[in-house]
Amino acid sequence: MDMSLGMDIASYSMANASVSVMSNVSVAMLDKTLDLQKTMGDNITKMMEQSVNPSLGGNIDIRV
Repeated sequence: MDMSLGMDIASYSMANASVSVMSNVSVAMLDKTLDLQKTMGDNITKMMEQSVNPSLGGNIDIRV
């Protein structure tokens, strides 16, 4: 058995594991980014709704 083949397999295995970890980290970061963008979009929507009706929810009419 050629010794260099064993080294090549070990190198490939290590490189493959590194790529897999980097891919998993990238997917996790993208997931967090998408969550953050959704939250920011929801907040902007709320701000826009309040700017159209700034007094909405500010007063309560009570009759007895």
